[in-house]
Amino acid sequence: MQLRPDALDAHLARSLAPLYVISSDEHLLAMEAADKIRRTARAQGFSEREVLSVERSFKWGELLAANNEMSLFGDKKLIELRIPTGKPGKDGGAALVAYAKNLSPDNLTMITLPKLDWQTAKAAWVGALQQAAVYIEIPNIE
Repeated sequence: MQLRPDALDAHLARSLAPLYVISSDEHLLAMEAADKIRRTARAQGFSEREVLSVERSFKWGELLAANNEMSLFGDKKLIELRIPTGKPGKDGGAALVAYAKNLSPDNLTMITLPKLDWQTAKAAWVGALQQAAVYIEIPNIE
């Protein structure tokens, strides 16, 4: 589901989705949107937070493991996946498609990406995320 950035507050007041994707080159606006989601999640009992950053040595199994492992105290968990390049690669794309199909009800996942180029935006993993997530694309400010 596509969501305009200015509609995020109203959306969060109604419900919290299991998956959010924030795509933007406007770092401050993306950070503010992520903070709103974090605050709402914390208020709704997501007391544990796990941050994963996709870098050269990132193992995609870590994301799937974070989704499947139970919290030590049975708390709900916020999983943040940061993809600074916006290009997860072939293995990452497959992992994201699989992840979007198997969301855990005990977790909330937030994926942050830069603004995607037109070619990357047509990738299968982006389509899978757009179908499964609340997808927030924040446009550049001129």
